[in-house]
Amino acid sequence: MSGSAVEGLRDLVATGTWTHEPQAAGFDGDVFRVTAVEGSDAWTTSYGFVHDSEHALLRPTDGSFSVEASFVLDYAEQFDQAGVFLRVDERTWVKAGVEYSDGTPQLGAVVTRDVSDWSVAPVPEWAGRVVTVRASRDGDAVTVRAWADGEEPRLVRVAYLDPEAVVSAGLLCAGPTRAGLTVSFTGLRVGAQDEALH
Repeated sequence: MSGSAVEGLRDLVATGTWTHEPQAAGFDGDVFRVTAVEGSDAWTTSYGFVHDSEHALLRPTDGSFSVEASFVLDYAEQFDQAGVFLRVDERTWVKAGVEYSDGTPQLGAVVTRDVSDWSVAPVPEWAGRVVTVRASRDGDAVTVRAWADGEEPRLVRVAYLDPEAVVSAGLLCAGPTRAGLTVSFTGLRVGAQDEALH
């Protein structure tokens, strides 16, 4: 990937569009801090529980690509979340990142095609560290990987996405259950898709 992660973050902030405006967003040196609105989230079920209020700063992509966002995992209240977001429309999207749930940080992904699902795995050892979440789109698949600084990437999810779909991608945060969540993003990169699944 070309350019630094901080340059990529500044470029997204300059050219991207919010799905829903956060309470506040701005740079503090090289860190982009985003404060979520209480009740913000992205989630859809078949029984009518719908949240379409996440804070995702997105830019259109073309063909195959990867997007990765880095942030400080220093939040610790129920359903606080940060990561990456790939959006086709209000009924088709993927979010991946770390969400605080049941007393611990959970690494996971939500894939929505009319209704949402959620896969999670606890990562308590990542608390207080810089985490990077990466989504790579190639053909009809999105591959999600993530890691904390000093670790190797781990595979999180492989999900179907219509190869003809037009996708916007970027960073995400949301605070479903409280006011005052501020996520510190330290970098963003958009580049070529991953060469292999493994």
